[in-house]
Amino acid sequence: MVISHLYDNYYWQTKARLLYNQSMPVSKIHRAIKEITYKSKDRVEIFLELEIKTQAKVLMGLSRYVQARLVTKLTRDQLIPILEILEPDDATDVLQLLPKRRQKEVIEKMGQEMQNTLAMLLQFDPRTAAGLMSLNYILVDSSDRLTKVAEQVEVHEKRTGKPPTVLVIKDQELLGFIPLQNLLFTKPGDRAENVVKKIRTIKHTAPSERVIERFLENPHQKIVVLGENNAVMGVLYSDDVIRILQEREISSLYDFAGLSEEETVEDSIKFKVKRRYKWLIINLFTGFIVAFTVNLFDETISKYVLLAVYMPIVAGMGGNAATQTLAILVRGITLNQISLETAMPTLLKEVGAGLINGVINGVIVFAIVYLFNRDPYVGLVLAAAMIINLLVAGFFGTLVPLLMKRLGKDPATSATIFITTATDVLGFLAFLGLATLVLK
Repeated sequence: MVISHLYDNYYWQTKARLLYNQSMPVSKIHRAIKEITYKSKDRVEIFLELEIKTQAKVLMGLSRYVQARLVTKLTRDQLIPILEILEPDDATDVLQLLPKRRQKEVIEKMGQEMQNTLAMLLQFDPRTAAGLMSLNYILVDSSDRLTKVAEQVEVHEKRTGKPPTVLVIKDQELLGFIPLQNLLFTKPGDRAENVVKKIRTIKHTAPSERVIERFLENPHQKIVVLGENNAVMGVLYSDDVIRILQEREISSLYDFAGLSEEETVEDSIKFKVKRRYKWLIINLFTGFIVAFTVNLFDETISKYVLLAVYMPIVAGMGGNAATQTLAILVRGITLNQISLETAMPTLLKEVGAGLINGVINGVIVFAIVYLFNRDPYVGLVLAAAMIINLLVAGFFGTLVPLLMKRLGKDPATSATIFITTATDVLGFLAFLGLATLVLK
């Protein structure tokens, strides 16, 4: 009867909590996030008008950049109540936005248990498994009956407001975990070891790239972080990894555009110009190189005006193919899957793919030119140039980011300009050079 009552109580409390969360004013939170993001001058005032619980939700919904701008302007007394209701790993993320001195001042005014937890989490590198892990778990012995396990779950959830991951150990060694739904549909007399499920693990020193790899293998699973002597230190959840991936995607988008990761939609004109003008000037000079290349063949273009019609196709296809290769290489470099020393297999594959794609598209453009212009020679020249330019895209798209990485430059930021310049210059050289030789 006792365990049945506990199960029923746990079930209905969980259901009620879910219903309550669904009825939360999500639109209010989204509206607050939008206002705080865009109204930089009134950011603090808007935030402080919210209830504490809403402040916590809004704070975790903001971008990392806006979070930093906001929390650095909050006083210690304004910040502490928010940190105390956040999960320790989220509170740690917020504290890492503050200078070391302010971190210490804030932690010293918090409860002893929270002090110990945050001090422990802050000592880990945020780019490792230990720096990303959550402490939302409980440890139970394999011999514990599910009655006791259910009680521990209920205590933990009352204290934290979240259902924990239940990890089962035997002689201090991790056996696995108990899915919470199993507590509702198993016999009260069962022991933990009878319902345990396997769970993946990772070392606490593993870099974030390795964490991402493990989650991509099984995206809906949890991972236990193990410390020295394989002791349980924490649990990695998918939302933590999703946040990393989102931050990297945003960073990659900025890098490909030649923008600073710190630039946001709310920045002033002066700030935006300062962040962008160098890249635009570099692009301007590379554009002159391309223009000079085309100018070498002005007589050929004047004689065969039809060539000018198809020149954008050569440049566009080369640029698109190079961007595809660059995206793959940047991801491989980020995940430590490739380096300059191990590039040969990838280089051959990318060049091979460029050759095949060049032939496929070359046949298509030849057919279109012949169909509309009845000029097989221009069609052959364009097809050959297409093949050459996609080979160039595969070659430079592979090597340039690796060379930039070797030189200590960000490959996503620096490689784009050089690759597109190579495809434009060599593409036009191939197209117009072949036209000069063939169309006599």
